[in-house]
Amino acid sequence: MKLAIVESPSKAKTIKKYLGDDYEVEASVGHVRDLPKSAKGAIDIEAGFVPNYEIPEKKKKVVEKLKKMYKKADEVILATDPDREGEAIAWHVSEVLGLDYDSPSVKRITFNEITKEAVQAALKSARKIDTDLRHAQEARRVLDRIFGYDLSELIWKKVRYGLSAGRVQSPALRIIMEREREIRAFDPEDYWVISADLLADKNDLTVVCVDEPRDETLVKKILKAGKAHDWIVADVEESNRKRNPRPPFKTSTLQRAGSTRLNFSPSRTMRAAQILYEAGHITYMRTDSTTLSSNAQKQIISFLSDKYDKKYQNPQQYKTKDKSAQEAHEAIRPTVITEQTVGGDKDAKQLYDLIWKRAVASQMAPAKLKRTKIIAHILDDGKKTSLPDFTVTGTRTIFDGWFAVHPGARGDDVELPDVSKGDMLELQDISSEAKETQPPNRYTEAGLIKELEDRGIGRPSTYATIIDTLENRRYINKEGRTLYPTDTGDVVSTFLEEHFEKYVSDTFTAELEDKLDHIAAGKAKYEKILTDFYGPFEKQLASKEDIDKITTLGPAPNDEKCPECESDMVIKLGRAGKFLSCSKFPDCEGARTMEGESLADTPIGVHPDENKNIYVKSGPYGPYIQLGEDDDKGKPKRVSIPDDQDPKDVDMEQALKYLEIPRNLGEHPETGEKIIASIGPYGPYVKHGKKFQSLKKFEQYNVYEITLDEAVEVIAEGKKTKKKNKKKKKE
Repeated sequence: MKLAIVESPSKAKTIKKYLGDDYEVEASVGHVRDLPKSAKGAIDIEAGFVPNYEIPEKKKKVVEKLKKMYKKADEVILATDPDREGEAIAWHVSEVLGLDYDSPSVKRITFNEITKEAVQAALKSARKIDTDLRHAQEARRVLDRIFGYDLSELIWKKVRYGLSAGRVQSPALRIIMEREREIRAFDPEDYWVISADLLADKNDLTVVCVDEPRDETLVKKILKAGKAHDWIVADVEESNRKRNPRPPFKTSTLQRAGSTRLNFSPSRTMRAAQILYEAGHITYMRTDSTTLSSNAQKQIISFLSDKYDKKYQNPQQYKTKDKSAQEAHEAIRPTVITEQTVGGDKDAKQLYDLIWKRAVASQMAPAKLKRTKIIAHILDDGKKTSLPDFTVTGTRTIFDGWFAVHPGARGDDVELPDVSKGDMLELQDISSEAKETQPPNRYTEAGLIKELEDRGIGRPSTYATIIDTLENRRYINKEGRTLYPTDTGDVVSTFLEEHFEKYVSDTFTAELEDKLDHIAAGKAKYEKILTDFYGPFEKQLASKEDIDKITTLGPAPNDEKCPECESDMVIKLGRAGKFLSCSKFPDCEGARTMEGESLADTPIGVHPDENKNIYVKSGPYGPYIQLGEDDDKGKPKRVSIPDDQDPKDVDMEQALKYLEIPRNLGEHPETGEKIIASIGPYGPYVKHGKKFQSLKKFEQYNVYEITLDEAVEVIAEGKKTKKKNKKKKKE
């Protein structure tokens, strides 16, 4: 029996169809090992940044199943995805199974599409695990952990507990905040839009003043002249234009199109793409390349030959401009071009339509357009005045080209009346509309992805996660497609820009991404890259230990007074962002939100691992901590607050401690059974196998802090007590 291991059950199901009966296909369900959640012991820095991986509890059954199947297998094929993450998963699987990398019975295969031809071709070109790719992924993981944990710990001390920083997330937040500061500093100006409705030989024609006057006196002058004098066609400019098709999708452009065309978040787009890939409908969706395989090009040209005249064909390759392009070396395209639609998941179906149209259109001829610009002018005694021109532009499609398969990209043809230079025009109406100049737009998800890509921050496969993390951390809010920084995001970004400017800069972040690419290409060593980063970073952290804790962000506006004592107020950062606090705190506890309302019931923070809000609530059985929202799928986790704890005083540190219940302390050294510390209807206890031991008689031990060794002692002492009680009963 041959065992093929992939990441997901759906991918396993598709691949199974293309392998013979002597193959078994099993899923690892993603990574089988990871760094411990606790920062302590996760990475041995002194030993050369050695990660101390562990098998998560939820993956132990998966690993046991893989081990049993491996014992029966004559050959193991590691068929995980064709990128760094896939290479790392293959390596982790090899490690937990104890595979011999040099054995001819252990093979690593990759393919960019899940089709019979691609899978069988991959089997013929099997290789060993690529150590460089694996090290590149490991370096990214370790860098993110070191940066995130160490810097977040400082933010907890200096700003507020529960906040976080990230190697790529923080520069992305900085970009959003830079735009927000531009908007805040923007000083709007008044301007006027002047439009005139005219008749050109009984045909309607609306023209707009090319200038947008800032002076109302000039506006009145134009309006007066427009009503009093004749109008003439000053010129007609015609030009031929081409609209070239766009390259096939890569990850970033797919995410942007998903946002602008389908209103999908980047993560929603990638989920739909994952479904399509694992069902065998599209090629691998994490790619920097816009290249099509020669076979794909032939399929597209054959399809076009059957449907359209030869003039619609224009086979071409699109060079990938990204210097970082690597790993998967083909654009995202349908695996079968004649498959114009797919069934099943609604999101996947919509996304497939975009992918199909983009891939087919990329091999088609440009659309040919006729652009016409009519320029009108106000006359005075038969002569042109010095007043600004009025214009209107129209476009007509002469040859539809690639629009034939992608009509949604065409836009609307604007037909203008047939006029010539010197034709007289009849005014019907002229009017002006007062407006204000607008600040630069805030980023949309699509806009931020483009900005990150242009600046070399992160990689396409990480963009969805970056935005999700910022939103889950409540550093940004999303309204429609627009991203707004929150007060908390503002404070965190400002802190990092002031004290860690280098580490959230474009240059540093992009250069670090390049260094990870160098590891993947075998041009740089894992330990050296991490050492070069960590030395200066550690010194920078140490230099900030003595800075003052940020408790006050500044004075409140002069008209803001304390609702309790009428004293001046100051701006502080609270659980839900900025709020106004009495300057005499703690002697006076007057406070209100920045909008002037009373402080509402809000989350006390975000769980650092779960990315979910934490609340202090009260129910029929008393106060409790809740992890997540009431409307989450499934029930949010809830744990009781001890009777001796005032709920109003619960902070994030205490909440996280309470949420650890039930605690898995480890295995009993003699029996090997799990020992759990928890709280039940009769109070705190430890559980050994199926037996419970109350902690009420062991007041020296706290259920939130009891260790494995202490629990073993409690269990042993409990057994002795039970034996004594049985003996007394017999006597």
